[in-house]
Amino acid sequence: MAATYEDRYWTSSDGLTLHYRNYPGPEGATKLPVLCMHGLTRNARDFGPLAEALSATRRVIVTEMRGRGMSDYAPDSDTYNPLVYVQDVEKLLAEQAIGRFAVVGTSMGGLMTMLMAAGKPGRMSAVVMNDIGPEVQTEGLSRISGYVGQGRSYPTWVHAARGLAEAHGAAFPDFDLDQWLEMAKRTMVVSQNGRIAFDYDMAIAEPFSKPGNAAPPNLWLAFEALAGVPMLLVRGALSDLLSEETVRQMGVRNPALKTITVPRVGHAPTLDEPEVRAAILALLDGAE
Repeated sequence: MAATYEDRYWTSSDGLTLHYRNYPGPEGATKLPVLCMHGLTRNARDFGPLAEALSATRRVIVTEMRGRGMSDYAPDSDTYNPLVYVQDVEKLLAEQAIGRFAVVGTSMGGLMTMLMAAGKPGRMSAVVMNDIGPEVQTEGLSRISGYVGQGRSYPTWVHAARGLAEAHGAAFPDFDLDQWLEMAKRTMVVSQNGRIAFDYDMAIAEPFSKPGNAAPPNLWLAFEALAGVPMLLVRGALSDLLSEETVRQMGVRNPALKTITVPRVGHAPTLDEPEVRAAILALLDGAE
């Protein structure tokens, strides 16, 4: 089947060529566009099935942050931080003359969503936050620090799938080999030497441990910029990044929040779960 998206590019303020997938949606569509933003070590492929479904009725833009996928790697690793990613995305939105939109943000993409809302409130018609909130658990950050930037590679896709299962099996205890293969093909590529390698710049690990980089401070204030915005919070029941107490506080501060918990899944749900997909479609359709 022919791809329903186009590979497009924009230029960052510091001259990097950045990639996004543009799903144009049906001709003459009037529904607001959706912006999808991925997690720390991920890329546009993470949203493939979801973007296909959403593009049946609207335009979908799936950005790849600098240092990931088909976007340029940054010569200065200090620019691998959420504030710079937000600047990059804001430049794209301005170029595309997109003034109002919905957002789906996974992990780091959810942090970016809150920062964008704080910087320019009132633009987002609806928000999906995938296993992330204004407070991030230190256990989850420590786990991520343990694998990000290690540069492992594998001789075959099956070896890659088994490597992922070994590293992340606690978060997805029910995954079978086919599901691990799918995750491997979302997160890895065949490198120039023929081995299967992760599809991101290993240098993103360098600034990750610096204060305020992995999770910017004072994000409760940023979250409050979304007060009243229809929001779906997706949480993995086994998550070590988003606590149940943070979820409760988010509901207090935004009464428009709805929560769905995916059983026997950690960080982060794939957003391909049937109950999650239905909830996302319902949120977006009800927020026009």
